Amino acid sequence: MALAITLHILFAVIWVGGMFFAVVALRPVAATTLKPPQRLALWAGTFGKFFPWVWAAVVILPATGYWLIYGVFEGFENAGLHVQIMQVTGWIMIVIFLHIYFAPFQRFKKAVAARRWPSAAVQLAQIRMLVGINLVLGLITTVIATGGRYLGDFWFAVD
Repeated sequence: MALAITLHILFAVIWVGGMFFAVVALRPVAATTLKPPQRLALWAGTFGKFFPWVWAAVVILPATGYWLIYGVFEGFENAGLHVQIMQVTGWIMIVIFLHIYFAPFQRFKKAVAARRWPSAAVQLAQIRMLVGINLVLGLITTVIATGGRYLGDFWFAVD
């Protein structure tokens, strides 16, 4: 179980942390310091390096999550609500990533390669919106994962 929880936490941190860095740090600096061709090329290169790690997370997070559900809790019936919510938000994040990767990202790569900057910018805007949604879901999932089993006690104790 130690390996499962370690891999689960590690790949959650990689995915959510990467999105946080991209949205909070890289995007504002790139938007204010680079012209569109350089900015779009930067994003193409960044996604090219980051998305393989997200693919690993998309495989490892469900695998280790179910390993933990069946190994620690002996099934869903013994897992807390926070585990159930984590599973739902995780699958939503995966579906959003799959859409990003197979739709706007593919169009974005082609547009950047062809130097069609306005088209690339449109695709980047869609990717940015979807990554923002995934970031919010990832942060919510992190809060639920780390404090979820205690939140019920908090809500019921606040009368």
